[in-house]
Amino acid sequence: MTLNRTRIVVKTVCGILLAVCTLLSGCTFMSQEKVKLRDLEFTVLSEEKIPEELKALVEERKEEPFQLTYTDNEFLYICIGYGKQETGGYSIAVDQLCLTDANICAGTSLLGPDPSEKSNRTPSYPYIVLKTEYLDQTVVFE
Repeated sequence: MTLNRTRIVVKTVCGILLAVCTLLSGCTFMSQEKVKLRDLEFTVLSEEKIPEELKALVEERKEEPFQLTYTDNEFLYICIGYGKQETGGYSIAVDQLCLTDANICAGTSLLGPDPSEKSNRTPSYPYIVLKTEYLDQTVVFE
């Protein structure tokens, strides 16, 4: 009789703990929801318009995928690189750049070369630099 009662108590306690954990994790997920405040206007910079210090940072990191930010206290530069690719012909699409109640969200996608094009066999290092207004917010790359 004592063994059965112990099993029931253990199952009940485990059930309660599972329910509490589920509720607590739900609260955590809800508090991490971002509320989009607005899209940010941006300019995609050509290589010659990138600040020299940022250009040097990109050059150091271009072999591997990278994400970095740079500011001159007037503008915020968001840079996303996709590392070494075996051929040329890649482009990068900006999926989002927005301000939320918690941070700045930046998202891009690497677009491969058009299969109908004869791509050169020279490796490339696709990256993009977005210039936007300076905001004292953390940038989250998605």
